[in-house]
Amino acid sequence: MNIVAGLGNPGDIYNNSRHNVGFEIIQNLSETLGCPNFSLKKKLQSEVCKLDQNIFVKPQTFMNGSGFSVKAVLDYYLKKPQTSYENLYVIHDDLDIALGDFKIKFGSGPVGHNGLMSIYQHLGTKNFWHVRIGIDTREGDRTMSSPVYVLQKFNVNETQKFNFVKMEVVKRLMNLVK
Repeated sequence: MNIVAGLGNPGDIYNNSRHNVGFEIIQNLSETLGCPNFSLKKKLQSEVCKLDQNIFVKPQTFMNGSGFSVKAVLDYYLKKPQTSYENLYVIHDDLDIALGDFKIKFGSGPVGHNGLMSIYQHLGTKNFWHVRIGIDTREGDRTMSSPVYVLQKFNVNETQKFNFVKMEVVKRLMNLVK
């Protein structure tokens, strides 16, 4: 069974923000595979869409509490503790990667991403797939703090770049979760 979690913040105010690229990609992936409708699972504090051996998850705890939701989903569906999660894919924004690029890597993610730090803490491991989506367009300009920057919405040109990479990520993930 594959569990694919897209990280983001719930609420319309965060739609189309850099921090919500995980929500956008998980929605696109699940729709493409035939699972368009997520339902709220209050006990799991997540929106979930289940299709065959794939479970698509949008944690509803806000980014910094993502670990609680991801752990609850894993406990509910896998029913046994693990030390490594080869079938867990976490899609998240990454300020260390330029907009338009992405990386999929097992056991390694960016330093300082609070959503991932929460997941590491709740799972007790980094051993899962990190689907790192580049969101940085600052080209060395760090006058805006990272917490403010990640909540900014993409402009028109950035949206086009993101939409292209979103399709590439979805194609890649479709091959991994089949």
